[in-house]
Amino acid sequence: MKEILAYITETTVAGMELWRVCVFFVVILVAMVLGKLGRFFFARLGKKAAEARYRLRSALFYAISRASSYLLLAFGLKLAGQFLLVSETLSSVVDTATSCLITIAIAYALWEAMEIVDVWLKERSAQTATKMDDMLAPLVRKSLRVTIFVFTLLQVATVLSDKPLTSLLAGLGVGGLAIALAAQDTVKNFFGSLLILADKPFELGDRIIVDGHDGPVEEVGFRSTRVRTLEGNLVSIPNGDLANKAIINVGRRRSIRRIVNLGVTYDTPPEKLELALKIVKDALDNHEGMDSENPPKVFFNDFQDSALNIFAIYWYFPPDYWAYCEMCERLNFEILRRFNEEGIEFAFPSRSLYLAGDKNRPISFEK
Repeated sequence: MKEILAYITETTVAGMELWRVCVFFVVILVAMVLGKLGRFFFARLGKKAAEARYRLRSALFYAISRASSYLLLAFGLKLAGQFLLVSETLSSVVDTATSCLITIAIAYALWEAMEIVDVWLKERSAQTATKMDDMLAPLVRKSLRVTIFVFTLLQVATVLSDKPLTSLLAGLGVGGLAIALAAQDTVKNFFGSLLILADKPFELGDRIIVDGHDGPVEEVGFRSTRVRTLEGNLVSIPNGDLANKAIINVGRRRSIRRIVNLGVTYDTPPEKLELALKIVKDALDNHEGMDSENPPKVFFNDFQDSALNIFAIYWYFPPDYWAYCEMCERLNFEILRRFNEEGIEFAFPSRSLYLAGDKNRPISFEK
């Protein structure tokens, strides 16, 4: 044993004692092992918290689990580098590299910690009736992550350039103008998102119609708003354009209006036509989903080309579309059944051909 210790302490590698090299690799190995153990341990805690439905605690443990290995490795490299005896130039390079790695590792840990903020915001927004905070939650998460990314770049640039932060910010002020000019659309979309949040023309989940795109709003970001169309397609609309467009918010309509035109044949006698009007009025009288401020209206309103037209209009409240469809189906069946029972015929596009010489149109020959 003494011989091994003597060999390690007396042997040199690249001008350094062998024990220093050994300690260097041992520290790195220990940091890697501790990082793996920490990742496994906190992942287990996160899984148990998720099973117990502690979402905030679960997000915290999972964030620590993902960041622990990188943090411990970065600090392990920083600590291990203290045992190496290298030239001043190489030592400066090593210190700079390890400082950058530590900065990136801390930034990654903060990046993962944003999941905790996201979960907390979602839990808070779920407790409120308005959906405005549901729109703000992802924007807050994204803005915090952008802030972390920018400050990480500044810190890395400070370490690499060995210049104070104020000098870098002054340089960025000059370059920022060029970046702003090159990113006019991005700036336009960013302010468009602020206008949307301030004006609140819609909320998450509202069905809107914009430029022919019809569907519910899935997400509002800094650059665009995502709408899932009724066909199932996902459409991204730039916020800068959306803020200046006419938006039809179907989700906020007070009720659903339906206009019905029922055509009966021209040979229907007035009594039958009056009975048809009564049947439609009876079917709509105090109907399901009736809006007290907008009662249904039924009229014999027009002589069309092929039919005597019965015009009916009614509103369904509240605006539950599928319940409205079921009510319309029941109404259609009732009108169809009662019209058939009373012998009232529906008209369809037709053309009558009259022949000269019939009893109503005798042919007269002039001498």
